Amino acid sequence: MGDLREHLLSKAQGDLLPWAEQRAAAETHGMSVGEIEEVALEAGLLPARYQRNRKTLSTADQLKLFRSTVTIIGCGGLGGYVVEELARLGVGRLKAIDPDIFEEHNLNRQLMSTIAALGRPKVEATSARVAQINPAVQILPFQDRFCKENGKSLLSGADVAVDALDNVTTRLELAGVCADLCIPLVHGSIAGWYGQVASQFPGETTLQTIYGRCADGVGVEKHLGNPSFTPAVVASLEVAEVCKILLGRGTPITGAMLVINLLDMEFSKFKIKC
Repeated sequence: MGDLREHLLSKAQGDLLPWAEQRAAAETHGMSVGEIEEVALEAGLLPARYQRNRKTLSTADQLKLFRSTVTIIGCGGLGGYVVEELARLGVGRLKAIDPDIFEEHNLNRQLMSTIAALGRPKVEATSARVAQINPAVQILPFQDRFCKENGKSLLSGADVAVDALDNVTTRLELAGVCADLCIPLVHGSIAGWYGQVASQFPGETTLQTIYGRCADGVGVEKHLGNPSFTPAVVASLEVAEVCKILLGRGTPITGAMLVINLLDMEFSKFKIKC
């Protein structure tokens, strides 16, 4: 491993390791580009793809992100953006869970949805996309419907879970499983011009307080629909929350809910009394 480290240091441009050298090292040493990335980060080298992160995130931060696992439940409007942004951020292991295939009505807002992808499993298209944009990231696709019966298995090993669901019943089941496994949960939901974001840590009951009285379990998005811009905004806020939680930085939205009104461009934060 010392020889590999010295090889990478010799190929670096300053403290940046170009992608071509990362890929060549993987081929030469019979390793994955992800394994090379970890060795480079341990050596204080920053893969060049992350150089625009460096004023915000240190090389040590990138190593911590690379060693993290995030599970995303839902790969549609919110989930597609969440997966892509986490992959570009450099989170090393992503578990993507969704039972559905792409349909024509997904084309207006879902990042992974294309004409060519119609009829294709969402997790399959999502996995292929991650492989194109950051091959160092390990993406584990599960074409399965999350429920409390399979939840512990699907969330096993996660440092953070991301709620990218579209119904209240499953969302509450997710919150319950995260509580049982002591996994922080980042929640996002969207409807029309509006959205909301919250983070729930072990021991908190924010989502149960917000949604506990929703009798039919159907989200308001079924009535208001979703344009292209709302999931992009809310998913980005969710990814920022995930990044803060993984790095232990900043102030996550805990014991509260951030409400987004894009029609009037208003952002409001409300405390949630659990």
